[in-house]
Amino acid sequence: MIRLLRAAIAATLLVVTPAFAHDGVTHLGAINISLPFTRATLPNAPVGGGFLTIENEGPEADRLVSATSAVAGDTQIHEMAMEGEVMKMRELPDGLEIPAGETVVLAPGGFHIMFIGLKQPFVEGETVPVTLTFEKAGSVEVLLPVEAAAADAPTAMGHAH
Repeated sequence: MIRLLRAAIAATLLVVTPAFAHDGVTHLGAINISLPFTRATLPNAPVGGGFLTIENEGPEADRLVSATSAVAGDTQIHEMAMEGEVMKMRELPDGLEIPAGETVVLAPGGFHIMFIGLKQPFVEGETVPVTLTFEKAGSVEVLLPVEAAAADAPTAMGHAH
């Protein structure tokens, strides 16, 4: 019943919450999404990563609950974390909390979007669409510019390699 209620609320938010972009920032209610990018992949690469910055200007925490994209068989929210002396990557099945008034960065080596079962390589200069769904703010599609394979930031920031 709660799951059905959450789905109904999310569907309502999709209809009533407008998203718009300004100066490279996508606005969705109290959520601002900026600096999106992904890295070029080799042909036949099975996975790719997506990175961006999420700012929550609202008075309440929100949660990135899912990511979906037509370019991959599955799209998940992941984190890299130390387990003992080993860095491991794992899915965040409950999503990623975006605390009120704070900014969460999805970047190489930390939180990120994981594209699993790529249907095509990510080609530098193209874009990869991903739909992000937040528990309270709703859903929005973001285009991730494909940067060089070793990029650690979008080119616009001047830090890409």
